[in-house]
Amino acid sequence: MARYIGPKTKIARKFNDPIFGADKNFEKKKYPPGQHGQSRKRSKLSEYGTQLQAKQKAKYTYGILERQFRNLFESASRREGITGENLLRLCEARLDNTVYRLGIAPTRAAARQLVSHRHITVNGEMVNIPSYSLRAGEVVSVREKSKSLEAITLSLSGRKMSFPWLTWDAQKMEGTFSSYPERADIPENINEQLIVELYSK
Repeated sequence: MARYIGPKTKIARKFNDPIFGADKNFEKKKYPPGQHGQSRKRSKLSEYGTQLQAKQKAKYTYGILERQFRNLFESASRREGITGENLLRLCEARLDNTVYRLGIAPTRAAARQLVSHRHITVNGEMVNIPSYSLRAGEVVSVREKSKSLEAITLSLSGRKMSFPWLTWDAQKMEGTFSSYPERADIPENINEQLIVELYSK
């Protein structure tokens, strides 16, 4: 399974946004990476550069590589509604992202690992494909044998956020993907319209 395994703080500094979650190193250096990151004035990005940066930010945020992201965009463009919003909804419907949103894992990378290592079920069936796209009404659960895993219990004990398109049953350790989220409910700071403009060229 292809995934990004490079330095994360460097990427967060590039976008000036802690896209991988809390990062004490990012807090120390909130300026672009590189030898002259703090002092050198960066030249203004071109229109294409701005669009490309928006796409890269979305890809890094959700942990998706180019081919898969392009396929998601094509799927979003075939659906009714606004293409950019459809794209983010499809990203949010991914199984690894939902495991992260439910608080079962502290990061999307950790969620991807839990799914790949067969700790997660969908509607009672084991699913080990992080990119699995959930449909409204599907139930995501922690596998019975995995409910005592320290990584999962620790993550759930620090669970703070809830999202209107997800419901969580702490007793059963399962959540329901009720519906595709509205754009206003998705907290990610991503300009999806720039991504649409880039792919539409």
